Amino acid sequence: MAKHLGSLEQTIAELQQRFQAQREAFMANPMPSADQRIAWLDSLKARLLSDQDALIRCISDDFGNRSADETLLAEMLPAVQGIRYTRKRLRRWMKPSRRHVGLAFMPASARVIYQPLGVVGIIVPWNYPLFLAIAPLVGALAAGNRVMLKLSEATPRTSQRLKELLASIFPEDQVGVVLGEAEIGMAFAKLPFDHLLFTGATSVGRHVMRAAAENLTPVTLELGGKSPAIVSAEAPLEHAAERIAFGKTLNAGQTCVAPDYVLVPRQRIVAFVEAYRRAVQRFYPKIEGNADYTSIINTRQQQRLQGYLDDARDKGAEVIALTAEAADRRMPQALLLNVDDSMRVMQDEIFGPLLPVLPYDRLDDALAYIAARPRPLALYYFGYDRREQEHVLHHSHSGGVCLNDTLLHVAQDDMPFGGIGASGMGHYHGHEGFLTFSKAKGVLVKQRLNLARLIYPPYGKLLQKLVYKLFIR
Repeated sequence: MAKHLGSLEQTIAELQQRFQAQREAFMANPMPSADQRIAWLDSLKARLLSDQDALIRCISDDFGNRSADETLLAEMLPAVQGIRYTRKRLRRWMKPSRRHVGLAFMPASARVIYQPLGVVGIIVPWNYPLFLAIAPLVGALAAGNRVMLKLSEATPRTSQRLKELLASIFPEDQVGVVLGEAEIGMAFAKLPFDHLLFTGATSVGRHVMRAAAENLTPVTLELGGKSPAIVSAEAPLEHAAERIAFGKTLNAGQTCVAPDYVLVPRQRIVAFVEAYRRAVQRFYPKIEGNADYTSIINTRQQQRLQGYLDDARDKGAEVIALTAEAADRRMPQALLLNVDDSMRVMQDEIFGPLLPVLPYDRLDDALAYIAARPRPLALYYFGYDRREQEHVLHHSHSGGVCLNDTLLHVAQDDMPFGGIGASGMGHYHGHEGFLTFSKAKGVLVKQRLNLARLIYPPYGKLLQKLVYKLFIR
């Protein structure tokens, strides 16, 4: 025990030294040029592409089995496209923006310059260990920062490979990678970063925010929660079921924006169940030995999900397994009917292949059900009536929305991604990522002529009274 504590203390001391080295390197180059930043992005993109087969293997090995196509679609593609999008627009984002100066303060000019924050910390989860490292890294580098990443201990092969990949591109005082268990992660969160981005569970996010508060470090929290899907009374069930099934089966449901439960008009429940069953079985006729079907990340997570199922059954839920059992932690997709709030599956984010189906009678009842619960990271609505779509948008709160689809809003580089309330705070991706990792510094410029001296003390002069009369009205 004493040896462990000594080793931990040494690791934390090294962590602090690495942080200090990045802080000093930033001070030596506090405003990297656009050319420098673009070179960083180009090097990162080139190395990702050359290393993609190895990364796919590492991720699959960490999961037990991760579909290679899912890694390409959900990790490599958005990572590479995000770099291309950012690179193309970076010079424009870096330009100071001119701002208006009120007549009362003339002559003067005003502008906002976008300055790197300094050293940015990024805590990466296990479910998408590549994309959820690269996406915020791209935003932080584009903004001109030094970056430290804490990679997940649950994906050790991927974390080690990504550490080696980044070390081959960047010196450690530019981009550093930290490995280790939860206590190292908490020590990481306590460093006095200029910004800290955390992606993970809401429960852990509270600890991260508390640690960051000691240094008044601003945080971006991407947390997740119970993201609902609503099927309208008129939506074609084949459309809705297929798209919900894609969102729920990708990565075996281990996605922060996966549909967590679906609200269906009471009279359409049976038909929806059959449409959903057909969609899942079309995607995955079997899961035993199917390389397309992703495993649950580890035994602990599988036991957690099995506990949800057992608890729901014991309390009266009907569980409909859509495929046969399989080995290698390939957990069958399942629908749960007759659920209620006493069940753990309706209290916690599921993060797996279980989908509760709840009935509703009126659309406003469904919206009221969602509004009575913590605000989710995503909301999905299926129905082609434009007025109903607008009604849902105006009477719900969530981090993001897809109308008639799931998940794909996350991959849009020209939209911010972030949570609200219990599902997180702050935004990144694309321009919002650049802004999150930049200080928008307002600059007012005056030259020799200074009309403001006419309102300097002593007060009560006629000209001062005229200024009040003209501008305070």
